[in-house]
Amino acid sequence: MSLTRRLTLLAFAAALAGCATSTANLSSATVGDYRDTIDLSGKLSVNYQKDGRQESITGNFNWEQRPGAIDVALMSPLGQTVATINVTPTAATLIQGGQERTASDIDSLTQETLGWPLPVSGLRDWLQGYALDGQGQRFRASPANNSVTTRDGWRLRFVEWQDASAPQPAPRLIQAERAASGDITDLAIRIVILPAA
Repeated sequence: MSLTRRLTLLAFAAALAGCATSTANLSSATVGDYRDTIDLSGKLSVNYQKDGRQESITGNFNWEQRPGAIDVALMSPLGQTVATINVTPTAATLIQGGQERTASDIDSLTQETLGWPLPVSGLRDWLQGYALDGQGQRFRASPANNSVTTRDGWRLRFVEWQDASAPQPAPRLIQAERAASGDITDLAIRIVILPAA
């Protein structure tokens, strides 16, 4: 075997070993305690199929969560408000284009109004690195344990962290996928949480 070929194989083996080491060294520290009060902003991209057509949406969001209430503003990439959402224990309200709609279930209301389901009920957990798994158990994410399938069929992956080595890391990039929801198929939502100002 030539020296060049040996060096190439050694470099390849070292690269593979480096990948294995970096995966093995991921922090097992879980996210911090759940908070009833949070203020977050970020970016959102949604891809799905409907009636045989591929649809894509991108924008920004503001999320304000208090005990007993969630307020969400969805904005275009240029910052114009597209829709506002308010959720309380008794009702969900969505305002889009001056039209106000109210329902008891926010997830079905977003699908009817926006044309795709924004999983607000799940996001109250996901944005903090929590979820309910398929057995109804509380999942608490860490860089080393970063994926779960939720009780209602979402496949979540906490891909990136604000600081993966922090004693209590916080999610930065979340990917959520679902095979079908009503007339929507191949739904994928990418959520980037911006650092607090």
